[in-house]
Amino acid sequence: MAKLLVSLDKINKGFAGKLVLEDVSLQLKQGEITTLIGPNGAGKSTLVRIVLGLLKPDSGDIKRTPDLKVGYMPQKLAIDPTLPISTCRFLQLANTSHQACHEALQSVGIAHLAATPIQELSGGEVQRALLARAVLRKPNLLVLDEPVQGVDVNGQNTLYRMISDLAKTLNCGVLMVSHDLHLVMSATDKVVCLNRHICCQGHPDYVTQDPAYLDIFGQTTAPYSHHHDHDHSLHGDVLDDGRGEHCDHG
Repeated sequence: MAKLLVSLDKINKGFAGKLVLEDVSLQLKQGEITTLIGPNGAGKSTLVRIVLGLLKPDSGDIKRTPDLKVGYMPQKLAIDPTLPISTCRFLQLANTSHQACHEALQSVGIAHLAATPIQELSGGEVQRALLARAVLRKPNLLVLDEPVQGVDVNGQNTLYRMISDLAKTLNCGVLMVSHDLHLVMSATDKVVCLNRHICCQGHPDYVTQDPAYLDIFGQTTAPYSHHHDHDHSLHGDVLDDGRGEHCDHG
């Protein structure tokens, strides 16, 4: 059974009298990739900040495993173009050794860019550098906010495969925020559709047929395939016996 890393139970959060999250329950487990989707203003960023411990909910319970170690990849990076900093030095700002930074860059395929000023990297290379920084300390939970932001379609596919491979190598859980529904579906174990509350959640095959999902995103038009060496239950949990069930409504 997969180790439970973070458990949220009936989380509520509001700002200025407006409810942003309502009765949200979510479990993040080691070895599982969970993708959070939803329209703009659905509360995705607020939920991520609560998972990271940067925000406290107004009500509800949060449980984290005592040995939780989080690696975070932000949506974008803003660095002063006049700042003289190499890609490797950027990673070293996380207070880690040169060797650890080199290994992290190697794990995302850009070790050859270690001495290159980070301002000279392409969009895809910057995202890889951010991913390298997130895995520096070998976390057991990766939180990735729009990890393919500003990357072309081919680069997006490569990044999603890389995230999947890193999750297996590190044996970590992943919480990934994405709008790239058709591409990300092939790289995730569980999809959570959020629109203030959880509209539906489960394996991608079932979520994309759920009325709540279709009401928000419409009919899926691009084909996708989901390749894993295991099967999933209704909620996206890994199974050994190949069962499949319909999506549950939150």
